[in-house]
Amino acid sequence: MAMERPVRLVLDASLLLDPVGAGAQEAAPVPTLRPGAEALLRRLRHSNLGVAICHPEEMPTTVSGFLEMTADLNSFGYIPLPAPTGNHLLNELMLEWSRTSSCFYVTSRVDEDLFSELQSHNWKVIAVDSECGTKDSGVVNIGKLQELLITLATLIKKEIASSSILMVGYAMKPSREEDFAKRGAFPLYPSQNGLIFVPLSFELPLASQLQEVDIILHKMTDEIISIDPNCSISFPRGISFSAGMSEVIRFMEEYPDFCIIDPFKHISPLLDRLQIQEILVKLQELGSEGRPKLRAPHSLKVINFSGSELQKQLAEANLSFPLIVKPQVACGVADAHNMALVFQIEEFSNLSVPLPAILQEYIDHGSKIYKFYVIGDKVFHAVKTSMPNANLLKSSSGDEPLTFNSLKTLPVATKEQLLLNRAQDNKSLNIGVVEEAAKLLKESLGLTIFGFDVVVQEGTGDHVIVDLNYLPSFKEVPDSEAMPAFWDAIRQSHESKKGKVQT
Repeated sequence: MAMERPVRLVLDASLLLDPVGAGAQEAAPVPTLRPGAEALLRRLRHSNLGVAICHPEEMPTTVSGFLEMTADLNSFGYIPLPAPTGNHLLNELMLEWSRTSSCFYVTSRVDEDLFSELQSHNWKVIAVDSECGTKDSGVVNIGKLQELLITLATLIKKEIASSSILMVGYAMKPSREEDFAKRGAFPLYPSQNGLIFVPLSFELPLASQLQEVDIILHKMTDEIISIDPNCSISFPRGISFSAGMSEVIRFMEEYPDFCIIDPFKHISPLLDRLQIQEILVKLQELGSEGRPKLRAPHSLKVINFSGSELQKQLAEANLSFPLIVKPQVACGVADAHNMALVFQIEEFSNLSVPLPAILQEYIDHGSKIYKFYVIGDKVFHAVKTSMPNANLLKSSSGDEPLTFNSLKTLPVATKEQLLLNRAQDNKSLNIGVVEEAAKLLKESLGLTIFGFDVVVQEGTGDHVIVDLNYLPSFKEVPDSEAMPAFWDAIRQSHESKKGKVQT
């Protein structure tokens, strides 16, 4: 389904250089990239396009050297354009590309002769910046650098002229985008099943961008400004989003049949650890004779740590020490992952975990956690080192609660502790039971891509699901398996949505 002809993209130096240092001489400022150019190059680095940077040969050596270094850092080609000779303004490589590839030239300078020759060899020309506007009807004019990727994606889709090609507009924080992109998840050149990925820019009007895309892929928790911990989270009640994500939400309210991965109301339960607990409790029906018990951890919600009734509440909830204390808000805010392991009732005084909080039994699990990823109809899992058993943690806590951030400072087992665990009780994972749970969770949550963590309790062999999250990185899954599954999941979600709308 992917495009047969490769796509070549040549970026003129004028597009990338900050005008202040573009004409640098030895005594002039060092050449630098213009605002937005670095983000553009980073995205193009993983776009699956053949990208090159070009400039006129007569450019100062400080500038040409800077451009060559920039091309090398990004694994791009580097093309000094020859001085004009007669009617020939292109070098041999660009002429060869025009015969074998779909070619795009992007610039911020007007050169009508160059434009004319490029077009005579079937190059598409994109001129960026209103000051560079040309009246040439064959040139695509755009106003801002941030518009380039969606413009390019739209042109590539038209070039292919196939209704099977779908454009996916995605929105997530830069670090998450980079992690996915480095693995090849977001190609601008069509994926093997016909998907083109383009970032949605909140710096530009969203309406025009959303008119071009077929699917929205998002990590809405990256765009949360605040969550009211005293409000029972039920989308959108209790949640404040960035202006950009709020606009996406309004778009989906106006066009409910549009394909989004995944609907906000399906994700919002995963923002609340109490709601997660209620979802997981329903899975306990999977337990049967001769198979390990699948369950949620025993837990209790508290609104303070000083109540005289706390000991009684713990007993009623079948909870005994040690306890792991987690904020009720599961993600989207800075302190959602600040937790503590508490070994006795007195340690609740002055505890710094945000309230309201969820108290959960701490499960000895041999320092081994199983991370499961549901990507469309595929289920993957990986094994990771986790926290030591409670007795080992207590011996190092110094009669204080053990506080940590589960993303940054999780106290994982040492090599010596892992060896000790292997010599002791070591219950094995029953894959069948967990895969059944994955199927039920997919049906009940209505999510396309999600993950959950399982630990096997020492002694009982209970399979306990201790976490549930939306659009995880699934970085433990090999790219060769993860990326095709990821693309297939997105395409299947679109086809399912389209089928429901038609029905």
